Amino acid sequence: MSGIEGKVVAITGASSGIGEATALLLAERGARLVLGARREDRLGDLVAKLGGEAVYARTDVTRREDLQALVALAQERFGRLDVLVSNAGVGPISPLDDLRVDEWDEMVDVNIKGVLHGIAAALPVFRAQLAGHFVTTASTAAFTVVPAMAVYAGTKVAVRSICEGLRQESGGAFRVTTVFPGFVHTDFAEASSNPEVRARIAGMRDQIAISPDAIARAVAFALEQPADVDVNEIAVRPAAQS
Repeated sequence: MSGIEGKVVAITGASSGIGEATALLLAERGARLVLGARREDRLGDLVAKLGGEAVYARTDVTRREDLQALVALAQERFGRLDVLVSNAGVGPISPLDDLRVDEWDEMVDVNIKGVLHGIAAALPVFRAQLAGHFVTTASTAAFTVVPAMAVYAGTKVAVRSICEGLRQESGGAFRVTTVFPGFVHTDFAEASSNPEVRARIAGMRDQIAISPDAIARAVAFALEQPADVDVNEIAVRPAAQS
């Protein structure tokens, strides 16, 4: 299936930021949406805005059964799943000397294991259909490590490797796209519990960040390609970002 109209697209982390922007854009282009996030109230508001071709389920990507339920909802409501956009992620960044081990664990659980849980849920469906598309939101931190972002960057390097391995194992049965956003105007900075880091990231965001819509357009570009074209990696960052 080429294009976007009529495709069944599940999106995690859909309640705000990049996930919400992606849902809005794909709905405009005719996709049928299955939205997941932990903030169920915001999901309900978004689905009400989108209308009858969207459904939602509270989804915590650290729980494998939640991803299985999201994929099952797509099949039950629309009869298939064409795309899984694994967008949920967290970034409570801080210097390693802060020893915020619980936050390190959270990043590993959401950013890495959450992606793997999505793969585990959707891969058998795509194999059975002989078609499907994994789209994963990573970060330009996968390419460049800077102070206070060691663990976060490590999770994004891991995601890049996992997705590349998945692509190589696909055998042409499904497509794999990884999107690497740079500074995007979201609430990412607020996740840091280190006041100095939080202020620095917020300041850079306010100076140079681009809209989440820019990332949504990159996702749409990958989805609308002909079925034999796999856009594997897309980096989208502010022109002013070093």
